[in-house]
Amino acid sequence: VQLQASGGGLVQVGGSVRLSCLASLRTFRSYTMGWFRQAPGKEREFVAISRSDGSTYYADSVKGRFTISRDNAKNTVYLQMNSPKPEDTAVYYCAAVPGYRVGHRRDEYDYWGQGTLVTVSS
Repeated sequence: VQLQASGGGLVQVGGSVRLSCLASLRTFRSYTMGWFRQAPGKEREFVAISRSDGSTYYADSVKGRFTISRDNAKNTVYLQMNSPKPEDTAVYYCAAVPGYRVGHRRDEYDYWGQGTLVTVSS
């Protein structure tokens, strides 16, 4: 299983960026997909989740600014980041686990991508 995250880079405060995660999963639609991030010197934290039942959930810190979506035909999950702040600077990781999960904890996931760096400048 491979998860390939892309789309990171330098973005200005108030701008937008969309991250993508392409998954080599034969039954992608049955997987819960999550986005996590890790800032320098900090632990990896939950950002957003797209569950196998279609539900989504967000960390309070990104609610109203970030949107997670998925295209099951393309085996891809996205994270649209609008109005990013400097504190959103981090390496963003996508993760996958089969079936339904609450999905807020790192240990719920079986597979992880390599991460993509997002730097928000003011």
